[in-house]
Amino acid sequence: MLLNLLGLLLLGLIAGGIARMFVRSPQRLGCLGTALLGIVGSYAGGSLGSILFHDTFDLRKAGTFVGAVAGSIVVLALWRLLDRSPRR
Repeated sequence: MLLNLLGLLLLGLIAGGIARMFVRSPQRLGCLGTALLGIVGSYAGGSLGSILFHDTFDLRKAGTFVGAVAGSIVVLALWRLLDRSPRR
C-alpha cells in the first residue's frame, strides 16, 4: 500500500512537472502542489481516456501516463483561466 502511494506521488510529480513546462503559471506551486496537480490530472486524464476509448482505468498502463500529462495540462490551463488573483 505504501509503495502504491509513493508511486502515485511520483507519477503525479512527473506529470505535473511536464504540464508546468507546457502551461506557464505565475503561481509557485512547489513540489507538493505540482504532485497534487499531477494526481488530479492523472485521474482526470485517465478517466477521460477510459471513457473515450471504452477501456478500464489502470495506472499501470502506458497510455495512462500520457493521459495523466494531458489531464494535468487541462487542469492547469483551467486553473489559470479561472484564477482571479492579481498578477505580479
